[in-house]
Amino acid sequence: MQENRLLVGAIYIIAAELMFVSMGASVRQASVELNNSMIVFARNVVGLLFVLPILLRLGVSSLYTKLPHLHLLRGFAGTGAMYCFYYAIAHMPMANAMLLKLSAPLFMPLIALFWLKESLTLRLVWVLAIGFSGVAVILAPDSGVINPIALVALTGGLLAALAKVTVRRLSYTEKASLTVFYFALSGLIISLPPLYWFWQTPDLDTTGWLLAVGLFATAGQLLMTRGMAYAPAGQLGPFTFFAVIFGAIYGWLFWNESLTATTLVGATLILASAFINAFSRNKNASPIGS
Repeated sequence: MQENRLLVGAIYIIAAELMFVSMGASVRQASVELNNSMIVFARNVVGLLFVLPILLRLGVSSLYTKLPHLHLLRGFAGTGAMYCFYYAIAHMPMANAMLLKLSAPLFMPLIALFWLKESLTLRLVWVLAIGFSGVAVILAPDSGVINPIALVALTGGLLAALAKVTVRRLSYTEKASLTVFYFALSGLIISLPPLYWFWQTPDLDTTGWLLAVGLFATAGQLLMTRGMAYAPAGQLGPFTFFAVIFGAIYGWLFWNESLTATTLVGATLILASAFINAFSRNKNASPIGS
């Protein structure tokens, strides 16, 4: 029964990552004309407009929540991750940006350990060590010099991990649509003040890409929130690495990006850690925390 729940959750997460990569491709197109603050704001506007009719159909009472502090935490963490990720997408190869954004699953078991009291096994410690070795390769590909844009993407991965574990906590009592609504609302409020300095009026083509950013992102959030309800965050996290495959395909098809040796090495280590954790878990492994 537990295996079935993990499988269903994994399918939702993989579908969500396809949506997020499609969102990333739309972000790159929009960033040709617009700054980062405009894109983040537009994503939250579209996301809120997309979710609001669903909730209003259920009645205003459906907006009630007993966990406003967790929705606010998810809003700050998720919006911060958005700023970092969108910036990285516009300034580095798609596959590398996805790899570093998807460092989130490496942080998630650690956050879940201390917050949600989910177990951390000795096997998972080794898995995380392998994964973070891959992150180090991506961060410093040339003679140990760290790429500052890569650091921005890694920060986004940490913030995304906090947001996703918060979603896991919210999924105990909150509906997926309600969680997505409050994320869009809080994100809209958080991303509004910077527009005083950075407002740009988009043309028609760019507006279309902004709509695509919001729609793909909201669909991904709904799928991810639903998937997180099926299994612990640490077990589902590795499946988000399917975004690396999707990102590499998008980069190759639309921007002629090829994979460098350091990207391949880093990706191999990170993906190996993900799949070892997902498919080779030892039921008798000693827990580090519970």
